[in-house]
Amino acid sequence: MDKENENAATEKVAHMIVKKAIHTAQEYYLNNVQKKEEAEYTVRNIQWTTCEDFSVERGQQQIEEYISTWELHKSWLHCSEFLWEEDLRYSKKYHYRVVWSIPTRRKPIPLATASTYFVIEISKIKPVTLPVEVFFFLESSRLIHRRTASIRRCLWRKILYT
Repeated sequence: MDKENENAATEKVAHMIVKKAIHTAQEYYLNNVQKKEEAEYTVRNIQWTTCEDFSVERGQQQIEEYISTWELHKSWLHCSEFLWEEDLRYSKKYHYRVVWSIPTRRKPIPLATASTYFVIEISKIKPVTLPVEVFFFLESSRLIHRRTASIRRCLWRKILYT
């Protein structure tokens, strides 16, 4: 009986120690590690042009400027091009494509490419002093990103480094 009480007391103390260690680790993570991870993924954006100042060339320049805020490996090169203009009832949409590749000295013409498609929308009913609306998506994805939403850098790293 005495041995069982001793084992139960030892087990109780061990359980308290483990519980305290887990609690301390969680506090440390929440106060230190998580804040650093959140700070690492700050969204950088650019000042997009207003609807009245928009032109096809200006849109392409702004897409290049926006892409420059992304953290990409230096081996990834790209070229952008204007595709077409779409005139709708309440807006005009301008479609662009950015083609990505990794050319090397041995293979200057890459075997594979990846495309990102951008759509810049100019409203016909909203005030012309508002910024343009910008949407983009990757060629193999149906998920449409808005310029105000962030792309998780880890997602881009996974796509672009593999």
